[in-house]
Amino acid sequence: MSESETSRRAGSRAAPRPAPASRRARGAHTSGPQAQQHLLSAAAELFYREGVRAVGVDAVVERAGVNKMSLYRQFSSKDDLVMAYLEHKDAQFFGYVEKSFAKHPGDPARQLQQYFDDLAARASLEGYRGCPFVNVAVEFADTEHAARQFVFRNKERLLARLTELATAAGADDPEMLANSLALLIEGVYAASQTYRAGSGPVLAAPKAAARLIAAACGGKVER
Repeated sequence: MSESETSRRAGSRAAPRPAPASRRARGAHTSGPQAQQHLLSAAAELFYREGVRAVGVDAVVERAGVNKMSLYRQFSSKDDLVMAYLEHKDAQFFGYVEKSFAKHPGDPARQLQQYFDDLAARASLEGYRGCPFVNVAVEFADTEHAARQFVFRNKERLLARLTELATAAGADDPEMLANSLALLIEGVYAASQTYRAGSGPVLAAPKAAARLIAAACGGKVER
């Protein structure tokens, strides 16, 4: 065998296998902002449906249709991606909250009630996976982890908003009403995953909320 042929064969064995053309094409034409959005959308879908711990960066990259280098150009680590996911879910969650409240401007008792009406409907949908913040809290045992700290802030912000509306509604003990409603909300999240979709416990939440609000505010909440 000639020296040139030996070199050619050795080079052939050492050459890395090229990525599939479809994957190269998807990743090659994605700019920084586009790559970031694709990655965040993919992470939001996979993390929420399957869990943060269960989903690796390879799965996110594959779903996003970008190369792995694009992920690390946009996010320094998986933890960084998880925090971006939580920021995204936080904005989405409070969008739901304020959209419910906005249906009854100037009527705080009815605003509180409306949120439970909307939550029960959303939690009864097929494919609903509960609260993303509860899910993350279960996955991260260390309460000092940045993800757990984010969950605390999300829940505290909701509780503050509930207390604000309970006060405006004239509740005799606004903090107690807010805490009771917050506990009921967490119960809806859990029941949505432990009972079948559209089950009795989830659908009972709006009536339970109405009784709590009426008892605290000295009147009946129209539904």
